[in-house]
Amino acid sequence: DDDDDIPQLSSHTLAALQEFYLEQQQREGMKTSQGFNQYSIGSIEEDWQLSQFWYSDETASCLANEAVVAAGKGGRIACVSAPSVYQKLKEQDGKDFSVCILEYDKRFSVYGEEFIFYDYNHPLNLPENLLAHSFDIVIADPPYLSEECLQKTAETIKYLTKGKILLCTGAIMEEQAAKHLGVKICKFIPKHSRNLANEFRCYVNYASGLD
Repeated sequence: DDDDDIPQLSSHTLAALQEFYLEQQQREGMKTSQGFNQYSIGSIEEDWQLSQFWYSDETASCLANEAVVAAGKGGRIACVSAPSVYQKLKEQDGKDFSVCILEYDKRFSVYGEEFIFYDYNHPLNLPENLLAHSFDIVIADPPYLSEECLQKTAETIKYLTKGKILLCTGAIMEEQAAKHLGVKICKFIPKHSRNLANEFRCYVNYASGLD
């Protein structure tokens, strides 16, 4: 019988799959229900294939608040591959600053004109209206722990910033971060909503509130 060659899912696997789809439907239901905040962390789910790991709510808030202080009144903030910080900044609606998000994942285009498609492989392939040295602070979280990724992202950061840089990446990248961006490690230790295998740290090139 040809059917013998078709793999069958066990009842346990089927039950787990049904549970997963049910949870997914419930999440989608919450998103469409009244009061859903499109800027809340987790409103767009992590895609591990894109090396996405969202910060914990506390870490995203801390980094967002640091950016606001560093940018100053009327300041401009760029979030490069750091969407959860962008989302926290948008929750502070009405504060005197502006922000944009540079991100490869086009799901974030729901944020309209503040979304800028960004591929670190082409670090200066940016819109013409994104002027050099036009942001008071740039927050960046390169998606991969490789010197190539950091070096290319650094080109973007240096193009965008007036001077201040807040970099989030692995502790193993400390030497390369200093080499490419002149940043130093902070005492503040960022956390993620899911635990990462690699130790993660923040780096800055200015006197910050993260120490």
